[in-house]
Amino acid sequence: MHLQVTLSVPADPRTTGAMLADPAYVAAKVRASGAEELAVDVAPGEDGSFTVTTRRSLPTDQIPPQARAFVGSRLEVRQVEAWEPPAPDGSRTGTVAVEIAGAPVRLTGTVVLSGDGDGSRITYDGDLRANVPLFGAAVEEAAAGAVRGALQAEEAVARDWVAGTPRA
Repeated sequence: MHLQVTLSVPADPRTTGAMLADPAYVAAKVRASGAEELAVDVAPGEDGSFTVTTRRSLPTDQIPPQARAFVGSRLEVRQVEAWEPPAPDGSRTGTVAVEIAGAPVRLTGTVVLSGDGDGSRITYDGDLRANVPLFGAAVEEAAAGAVRGALQAEEAVARDWVAGTPRA
């Protein structure tokens, strides 16, 4: 299943890029996704690139009951975003991978930070696959909903962060 989600951030690409590499911001966005446990690692590169790795534990209460049989009562989610060095205008590209431990679900794709005149856009574009016989489409749909929800929560955190009112 193809998945594309665009977030709007009311800040220029340079400011938004710095925010994306800030461990405090990353922890705030992970908490906003409903994570009960989390781990955050931001590894900067010498050339301005950086890699963000997060691990989070999420309840599965919003996943349809028929799909819960495949994922259990908790989702252990690992997400890695590898961002390339910025262009002169602050825009940048990267890759994203999301894996759910113990479940045959994986998202791989690209992420692009670009200016949009009034601020920035962060666009996630990838393919979500669930290797589950007979129920693959239902599991993909449920996982896509969870990913969209987490990214919408991230957009709200980014807006608050830029406004100077970061969420605790």
